[in-house]
Amino acid sequence: MEASLAFFPQPNMCESKEKTFFKLIHGSGKEETSKEAKTRVSPEEAVKWGESFDKLLSHRDGLDAFIRFLKTEFSEENIEFWITCEDFKKSKESQQINFKAKAIYEKFIQNDAPQEVNLDFHTKEVITKSITQPTLHTFDAAQSRVYQLMEQDSYPRFLKSDIYIHLVEGRSQRPRNLRRRSRSFTYNEFQDVKSDVAIWL
Repeated sequence: MEASLAFFPQPNMCESKEKTFFKLIHGSGKEETSKEAKTRVSPEEAVKWGESFDKLLSHRDGLDAFIRFLKTEFSEENIEFWITCEDFKKSKESQQINFKAKAIYEKFIQNDAPQEVNLDFHTKEVITKSITQPTLHTFDAAQSRVYQLMEQDSYPRFLKSDIYIHLVEGRSQRPRNLRRRSRSFTYNEFQDVKSDVAIWL
C-alpha cells in the first residue's frame, strides 16, 4: 500500500495542467463517494435506473455505480470522456475552451492517447482538423458515438451485473444466499468423502 501511494503522485506531476482540469470534473473523493453509494441507494432508486440509460446517468449514485462497473470491464475511459465533454460544454471563455479542448484531445482522441476512446476514422479526422480552433461543439459527434456505444453495449451488461443486481435486491438478501450455498457445498463435500471411503474399502 505504501509503495502505491508514493507512486500515484508522480504521473500527476507530469500532467499538472490536465490534473487541474480532470480534478474539477471527477472530484478528489470519488472512490469514497462510490463506496457510500453502495450503502445508501434504495432498491426503489436502483430499479429506476433500469428504465433508461438517461435515468442512470442523471442520478449521481447511478453514475457512480456505472463507473464502478466499467472499471471491472476496463472501459471507464468511455464514461470519463462523456463526463469531460459535458463539463467542456459549460466553458465560457475562448482561452478556457482552447485549453480544455487540447487536454481532451490529448487524453482521449489522439492516436495512442492514455485513455483513447473507440471512434471511427472520420470522426477522429474532423476533431483533429478543428482542434487548432475548437468550439463548444468540437466533440459533439464523438460524445454522441461514445454515448451510443455505452447505451447499446455497456448499459445492458450493467443491468445484468452483480453490482446492479445487489443494489436492486438490497443488502438483506445477500447473507441468505451465501448461507444456502455454504450448506450445500458442505453436504456435497461430505458425500464425496463417503464415496472415497467406499472405494478404498
